[in-house]
Amino acid sequence: MAFEQPLDRIAPSVSESVSLERERQESTLGMIASENHVSKAVLEAQGSVLTNKYAEGYPGSRYYGGCQHVDTVEELAIEHAKALFEMDHANVQPHSGTQANMGVYFAVLEPGDTILSLSLSHGGHLSHGHNVNFSGQLYDVEQYEVDPETGYIDYDDVAEQAREIEPDMIVSGSSAYPREFEYDRIGEIADEVDAYHLADIAHVTGLIAAGVHSSPAEHADFVTGSTHKTIRAGRGGLIMCDEEHADDVDSAVFPGAQGGPLMHNVAGKAVGFAEARTDEFEAYAERIVADAKRLGEVFDERGLSLVSGGTDKHLLLVDLRDSHPDLTGKEAEEALSDVGIIVNKNTVPGETRSPMVTSGIRVGTPALATRGLEEAEMETVADLIVDVLDAPDDDAVVDRVSSRVDDLCEEFPIYE
Repeated sequence: MAFEQPLDRIAPSVSESVSLERERQESTLGMIASENHVSKAVLEAQGSVLTNKYAEGYPGSRYYGGCQHVDTVEELAIEHAKALFEMDHANVQPHSGTQANMGVYFAVLEPGDTILSLSLSHGGHLSHGHNVNFSGQLYDVEQYEVDPETGYIDYDDVAEQAREIEPDMIVSGSSAYPREFEYDRIGEIADEVDAYHLADIAHVTGLIAAGVHSSPAEHADFVTGSTHKTIRAGRGGLIMCDEEHADDVDSAVFPGAQGGPLMHNVAGKAVGFAEARTDEFEAYAERIVADAKRLGEVFDERGLSLVSGGTDKHLLLVDLRDSHPDLTGKEAEEALSDVGIIVNKNTVPGETRSPMVTSGIRVGTPALATRGLEEAEMETVADLIVDVLDAPDDDAVVDRVSSRVDDLCEEFPIYE
């Protein structure tokens, strides 16, 4: 019977693709800032029989029977999240960070309300109000930018802009801003103009959980995030808030924005959150930041231009226009991919090229820190990256860097 056949028998092409993807991850240095490698325990939870269970509703109040065990799993994920981020209420059902933001918008905003958020080309995220996303189509969106000279957000400018437009919500959070947000300052601005403050911590959930990054918990009405980036849990989203907004948020997620939760995925979140409460995870988060800072220092020494001059967290945004004016972000991404270093092209402040070409690259350290690479290895990686950017068509450089990448991957395997 097909039901009893293993993957390689029933779907050999899928099985081969899974094997090839594992081989690709093991044999390359993943430096996309939003990616990571989960533990074997998270993989086990995600591949469990929980994938079979429908559980519309919330623990203790489901629309289906037989939910006693998935209730336990979801309750564990909730309790871990509340403890990690010191917030009153957590909803662990959103399928992604974008759907987490959707849940908050639906909970307290009406179509046509005004959102003030960081511009996408200055490091923001699609779900903060870009016109190709539902957020930009349903709401009136105004955006703040980083200072063109410093690469930092000027909070006095944000305050002035907020006073002028009187937004209903101010969003702090980004996908490519290398500095910590001043959550307290955004909270003060939001209070002054009587706006909600949504802190989207998608990229820094793990860093905040470990205490190596400032927390918005005391300064935001809502905190959303992804659960698979720096926190290495099951892939998806998370919403946290005070009890005052708990019912509205829960109703906005289900039945407002999605149906049955992915219970195997919720289990992956519960496992990853449990791992994040260990001393080992704190040391890991410290390594992420130390690795990124050292990477940036070597980039600077080698002549690369970094937006804001460096980083406070897990990522660096490299503006190629000064050091490599003829090299696009797309070309840099492809050249590095050819030697086994995986980054992504990224727009930079003042961008003149299209988002599919760009003038920059975003480089992150979470996945390399998971593999165990520390500052000494990051010096090597930084040099390898700049060597390729300096001579992307030099076969000797490509061969030498590829060989060194192979050595590092063999020395620091993901799944032994």
